[in-house]
Amino acid sequence: MLIILIITAAVLGIRLFVVKKEIKNISTQLNSYNNFSTGKKMDISLVDRDVETLGSEINTLIDHYVSAKREKISSENELKEGIASISHDLRTPLTSIKGYLQMVKSKDLSKSQREEYLNIALERSVHLEKLVNDFFELSKIESHDYTLRNERINMTEMTNEMVLSFYNGFKEKEVEPDINISSTPVFIMNDRAAVTRVLENLLSNALQYSKGGIGVTVRKNEDKVLLRVENSTEIIDEAHNPELFFDRFYIADKSRTGRSSGLGLAVTKSLMDKMNGRIRAEYDGERLAFTCEWQGAD
Repeated sequence: MLIILIITAAVLGIRLFVVKKEIKNISTQLNSYNNFSTGKKMDISLVDRDVETLGSEINTLIDHYVSAKREKISSENELKEGIASISHDLRTPLTSIKGYLQMVKSKDLSKSQREEYLNIALERSVHLEKLVNDFFELSKIESHDYTLRNERINMTEMTNEMVLSFYNGFKEKEVEPDINISSTPVFIMNDRAAVTRVLENLLSNALQYSKGGIGVTVRKNEDKVLLRVENSTEIIDEAHNPELFFDRFYIADKSRTGRSSGLGLAVTKSLMDKMNGRIRAEYDGERLAFTCEWQGAD
């Protein structure tokens, strides 16, 4: 009996020694990792369930840390890019306004030239105001405090009213919109102001960049309500994914060439996400289309 006790004690002692040695090994590896001497995860050599579990949990924690660090770096880079983009977008119309106002002060200008430059400066200031409003609206929508009201909305009625509000714009561009709005009312449960803003942004974007034709469709597809706004447009590089139009920085870059209306599509995408809806962009070589999808309501 004594021999058995001695053997058992010896086995337990050896096992304790090995476990302590492995824990020390883990501690050494963690110290190296924390001091940035290595980027390796824990290497557990002891076949012990508890120690293996400990090593696995530490490695999982390291994975989370690495992932969080990558996200932080990505966010910081995005923020830097965003600040640079915003600065450029705001500085461009400001520089233009300043230049035209300086020319207006010239004594060599005729009354008609002075009026022309003042009108251009006013136009640039309106564009600047829109950019500022878009930046503010986008930041407000993406905040955690932004809430939506849920109400029953007649999409056929709302879309018809919104299209009618663009009548003067269609007339000025000599565009006859192709309207395919369901004759039967279709409803959704969502925020009226947000849906109105989405409609306004899509119609405004289509009107601004249309090269001849605009189409507006509202229909029900099983339990979904679909809104589609499309317009003929100049050739878009096939290598570019149309979904990039929703990216604020991609759009901001476009604005530097005079082809963007600001962050309207980025605002639209954020609103659709907030409403638990979906929006997608498609381009078939001649027409660019944006399709919104909401859950239908009775």
